[in-house]
Amino acid sequence: MTFATSPPDIEHSDPLQCGYVHVKGRGFQAVAQEWTVSAVGTALSAGTLHEWAALQDSKEEMRGRGVIYSVVLPTNPPMSVVVRRNRHGGLFGALTGEYFLTPTRAPLELQISLRLAAAGIPTPEVIAYAVYPVGGIFARSDVVTRRLPPGGDLPEVWRHASDADREVLLSAVASLLHSLAAAGAWHADLNLKNLYIAGNGSALTVYLLDVDRVTFPGDGDVYARNLQRLIRSARKWKVRWGLDFDEESIERLARLAEEKK
Repeated sequence: MTFATSPPDIEHSDPLQCGYVHVKGRGFQAVAQEWTVSAVGTALSAGTLHEWAALQDSKEEMRGRGVIYSVVLPTNPPMSVVVRRNRHGGLFGALTGEYFLTPTRAPLELQISLRLAAAGIPTPEVIAYAVYPVGGIFARSDVVTRRLPPGGDLPEVWRHASDADREVLLSAVASLLHSLAAAGAWHADLNLKNLYIAGNGSALTVYLLDVDRVTFPGDGDVYARNLQRLIRSARKWKVRWGLDFDEESIERLARLAEEKK
């Protein structure tokens, strides 16, 4: 096991310098937060992390790309986590499913989440991941993240929010866009469903999801690109699913985001 106590670097977030360690065993290669190694190792004795989660009596099933489990990881103290199997989406989902080129997207997701966290951008905390080689150059992988506080995605929260609450939501999303721009982070799939809202009022937090779609291009106006993707998503939600995120709300979001630049 190797870990260090130096703070994470926003440009090059090395998991082994952020309290993570390697965990190796038969049929898997894993990385976990140092204090969770015993619990993660116990889970991996069941085969894969996803298989272990499926065996838990107290599991809660959620849907995403495949079945996602919310379970309690037997750390000290116990911790509520979410366990998911990485799967391709779109056309690749039908062709390759859960098989990726080694080392899969799991290590990249951890690195990106650390870099975003160092920039003050709320994302699900990666507790561990495990990669399972499947011969040759392919592998499967599972990712364990700390379960987020009670809340919902932006469309769900928006539907039930008052006018005053919607103003708070727009301001919080505008602040997230500003933080992403400051970090040089472009989310290639930024949409309303990838923004998770927890808390309310001054304690409201907007979490960025699907962070494996984030890159740091180093050029171009990532602020404008992120904003336009979000606006396109809002219009799509209005047309396809009747979400009352109207043009006035879109213009208000753009103004608030511009004010925070």
